[in-house]
Amino acid sequence: MTRATAVRAVLAVAVLLASVFITLTMSPRLGLDLQGGTRIVLQARDTATVEADRETTDRTLEVLRQRIDSLGVSEPTLTRSGEDRIIVELPDVQDPRQAAEVIGRTAQLTFHAVEGQGTGQPEKKTPAPESTGDAAPDTDPDRLTLPDEQGRLLTLGEPRLSGAGVEDATAAFDSQGGAGWTVSLEFRKGAGQDWKKLTGEAACHPAGDDRRRVAIVLDEKVISSPQVDPSVGCRAGLPSGATQITGSFSADEARDLALLIKGGALPVPVEIVEQRTVGPTLGAAAIDASAQAALIGAAATALFITVVYRLFGALAAVALGAYGVISYAALVALGVTLTLPGLAGFVLAIGMAVDANVLVFERAREECADRPKRSLRSALTTGFQKAWSAVADSNATTLIAAGLLFFLGSGPVKGFGVTLAIGVVASMFSALVIARALTEIAANSRFVSDYRGVNGIGRPGAVRTWLVRKDPQLFRKSARWLVVSAVLVVVAVAGIVARGVDLGVEFTGGRLVEYSTSRPVDVETARDSIAAAGFGDAEVTTAGDGDLSVRTGKLDNDGEHALRAALAEEGGETTKVRDELIGPSLGDELRRNALIALGVAVAVQLAYLAVRFRWTFAVGCVVAMLHDVILVVGAFAWLGRPVDGIFLAALLTVIGYSVNDSVVVFDRVREMWGANRRTPLDTIARRAVLQTVPRTVNTGMGALFILAALAVLGGDSLADFALALLIGIVVGTWSSVFTAVPGALALERTAKAPPPPAPGKGKGTPRGKARATRRDPLDNGARV
Repeated sequence: MTRATAVRAVLAVAVLLASVFITLTMSPRLGLDLQGGTRIVLQARDTATVEADRETTDRTLEVLRQRIDSLGVSEPTLTRSGEDRIIVELPDVQDPRQAAEVIGRTAQLTFHAVEGQGTGQPEKKTPAPESTGDAAPDTDPDRLTLPDEQGRLLTLGEPRLSGAGVEDATAAFDSQGGAGWTVSLEFRKGAGQDWKKLTGEAACHPAGDDRRRVAIVLDEKVISSPQVDPSVGCRAGLPSGATQITGSFSADEARDLALLIKGGALPVPVEIVEQRTVGPTLGAAAIDASAQAALIGAAATALFITVVYRLFGALAAVALGAYGVISYAALVALGVTLTLPGLAGFVLAIGMAVDANVLVFERAREECADRPKRSLRSALTTGFQKAWSAVADSNATTLIAAGLLFFLGSGPVKGFGVTLAIGVVASMFSALVIARALTEIAANSRFVSDYRGVNGIGRPGAVRTWLVRKDPQLFRKSARWLVVSAVLVVVAVAGIVARGVDLGVEFTGGRLVEYSTSRPVDVETARDSIAAAGFGDAEVTTAGDGDLSVRTGKLDNDGEHALRAALAEEGGETTKVRDELIGPSLGDELRRNALIALGVAVAVQLAYLAVRFRWTFAVGCVVAMLHDVILVVGAFAWLGRPVDGIFLAALLTVIGYSVNDSVVVFDRVREMWGANRRTPLDTIARRAVLQTVPRTVNTGMGALFILAALAVLGGDSLADFALALLIGIVVGTWSSVFTAVPGALALERTAKAPPPPAPGKGKGTPRGKARATRRDPLDNGARV
């Protein structure tokens, strides 16, 4: 064992032990779409006097935190997103009506002197002072005319103090005084003096006079207007600095009022632009389905690479298992919130993790075929060296896609980007450290080295042997492949134009609710029941195992409750499985961001490829990538499947996968063209494609096993994601050979740039002198 192998082995063992420790001692942080709960996105709005900037939004967030903490929700999470958005996550909250009401209300509580009985119609104005405990300023000299608790009109003076001066508010049942449920208020020091002055002025009027009353107004509604006790003298006021709000409160009303008053007034109004509720059963089912898909897909992938690469394939399968432990431990250790798309990304990365191993093994097979007497260890080492360029470029393009998902995605899609990026890094470690250490140790065995049929790389594969023997002239008339690709694009565009793209509620705005009923209900019956309840524009479809999916335009929480009640009349006990509400402004923004993400993806990939390859190769890759995107979108249009945020995540992954395949092909073209500068490029391209086809097929099979398992076991929540990627991998494999390469050949016919430099030559090397090549690690340099 060489020193380098020993270092890799020690590093692999250390990382694996740490990963196992983290896996056994720490629990993952699950997103609401996996553990169940409600997620609300609030948009802060400007007022005439206050701008909804970062500072104001932070103060609003703290007020909301006080309100939500008082609701008793277990481990709520509030974070600011951007300059003026607040994300509220409430685990285990299935009915968001109370939470949405408490969060959204501004709670403008004011205390007024009563100036007498009102006349005419009620006049509502907005005299809400912004007080921090001192007397409320006379910002609005107009008077209010509002009905009291019994409906009698009262004329009120300007507000004398606001809810911001209240220190605490508690609801209690007054069993001794017989007042029922009351709300006790404790005032801050300055506001207590204002309260004393207000009650002292009211005490100057005779008992029974309306002017001896003090009106307490919440959001322009008189909730209590008590008389000042006769024992209080004129100008003396209530000395305690405390008071009680009495009225015909129920227990819930008293508690809600206390929560709102204690929370205080929001610095700026907020609007609910997104609301998602996921039932706990849906999240648990998604976790179980993903775990089954991961196990089945990983087992199928491991079996496949073992059959193809024999012993070395089995060792790569062991490294694949280690990859799963390392990537999971990294997710847990970094505190990444695991969402449903992120879970799918974790499962998908298992199938893609074998890519680097396949590249290395295919390279090692070529070395053994070119030099049959070469040692197995030497061929393996050269395979790692020559595969490094393709491995680095292909993983870089996937990381670019993951970064775009994180920075331009929204909500759970960000989790997919994080999971995919961690998976790429972990797969590189498992392939270049763990798998390399295992295979190098095995290659030192005489038995493994002597019996070439056992190790899996000592002989060329059956597919490569067949292709070399047949030697098909793929690019003799390369334009015909471009015609086929163009026809496929036309068919896809026809589907987009004729059938249209079914944009999900995430991009259009509206509400999508999925229900589970105790008795089977067909779609027509459910549609009639919902229409009879006043929701005639609702779209009703089936979802999952007998569930019903209802999609409407504008629908508030009370309307959703009525809709559920209408379904319950036909289906018995009705449970809400999933609920998504997207405001129209957010829908427009998400749709715009989706288009920006796709545009940026194309531009960034083109820029990277132009730096790493010739511009003709870069354009060929990007054309193939656009070809794949159009075909996937067109397929969903023809199939009538929804296009939503998870589909966008799948589409950006397809972009990374497509470029990944094309990079491997062009990396081989660049290498072979540099070594054979006088050979026609068409011949070089044909040979490069024939040599890389086994890698493309073998890697694609690993991902297809995983995606097929997700499509079958993942349910509706993951089926569309898996379907988009299945289509994308198939068309990506096609386009990397029959679109990208013919396109680059067509561009090269008009380009004037010389062929790339031969391997070992580059800038800074004197003409006629090649750079010193890296010596074989088993070659001691002795010559006879």
